[in-house]
Amino acid sequence: MLRLEQPEVTGRHKVVLRKFEAHAEITDAELVRYEFGDDPDSFSRHLTMDKESRTSSADDDRTDYSFFKASRKINAMREERGQWPDRGMSVS
Repeated sequence: MLRLEQPEVTGRHKVVLRKFEAHAEITDAELVRYEFGDDPDSFSRHLTMDKESRTSSADDDRTDYSFFKASRKINAMREERGQWPDRGMSVS
């Protein structure tokens, strides 16, 4: 699940945190579903990751910046750790 928090202003730069967590259920051996969204206490969106191809799809069909950021971070963590992450965060 990816969570997008309000930008934190630090000097002249804005910092945006995006967090995600794996949904409690892995849909099957080939797919994993993540939640993400704007509110850290209540994720509002889902993406499903194909484990073999490492491609993702937005369950709401909105392939916007937040979706791509979450998908890329999930794949980067998978590559780095050798396993699908349970949760994570992206800062931009």
